[in-house]
Amino acid sequence: MANSMSLLMLLSLLAFAPLCLCHKKMGGYLYPQFYDYSCPQAKEIVKSIVANAVARETRTAASILRLHFHDCFVKGCDASLLLDGSGSFTSEKVSNPNRNSARGFEVIDEIKQALEKECPQVVSCADILALAARDSTVLTGGPSWEVPLGRRDSRSASLSGSNNNIPAPNNTFQTILTKFKLQGLNIVDLVALSGSHTIGNSRCASFRQRLYNQTGNGKADFTLDPNYAAELRTQCPKSGGDQNLVFLDPVTPTKFDNTYFKNLLAYKGLLSSDEILLTANQESAQLVKLYAERNDLFFEQFAKSMIMMGNISPLTGSKGEIRKNCRVIN
Repeated sequence: MANSMSLLMLLSLLAFAPLCLCHKKMGGYLYPQFYDYSCPQAKEIVKSIVANAVARETRTAASILRLHFHDCFVKGCDASLLLDGSGSFTSEKVSNPNRNSARGFEVIDEIKQALEKECPQVVSCADILALAARDSTVLTGGPSWEVPLGRRDSRSASLSGSNNNIPAPNNTFQTILTKFKLQGLNIVDLVALSGSHTIGNSRCASFRQRLYNQTGNGKADFTLDPNYAAELRTQCPKSGGDQNLVFLDPVTPTKFDNTYFKNLLAYKGLLSSDEILLTANQESAQLVKLYAERNDLFFEQFAKSMIMMGNISPLTGSKGEIRKNCRVIN
């Protein structure tokens, strides 16, 4: 009991610690004022276009947030995910985590076109993704943070990196944690960033095995509430309907809040990778309970973890390029 209280007190202090707004990796600095002189309207242009896109379709916010995550976990935050395939590499868009599910590319294209008109070849696609992810979070009711800027764009993509580095819905807890640690992130970042599943949808193909005793041992998934499972079966048949969409948070599906963690406590985490945060590790379970009780602490940590994630191995200085079109190298 004493150890649990100590951990909660430590997490409370960490949550209210000042956010680091700059970070050094690979010899370069990222800082929020990077475009203040070269393209002072950049942030407002991104914000305006994202706001219009989310107003047209709320789901877009979660899609953009996911793009940023899936980009950063492969070769760092370098917009490699945005590249279409070419003669020299295969696009990350066709990897297992992205094929038939990654979306929001047209919104990024629209932002890039507007920025190229305002200040040609100044704002990187990687920075557009980082800003758009923050704006998507805020527009759905989540926290805000100052986005460190100055990333440059990759000239290549990594299909193998996308297939192997991005956590999968059916990975074990240890596998997911290892994938986070390889990116310089820890268990607190894992739990907080998983909270992004408070918005958005998942395809039936990502969780069907939990509904039909397909967990590998022929037994029902005891970590899924039986009534919730019965409801999900009406939306996801035993075969077919792989692309059917289900809300990740059935309670407040379009609002960024801590209901996701409350759902986990009720065994209503849609993905196996969600529910194991409660059932597979004591430290992550304590974090789930803390964030379920304290929305403010979740918001504080989510903002800090997003900054940490956005700082994964950025290209800076003379590395990479500033793409004119986010889909192709110059």
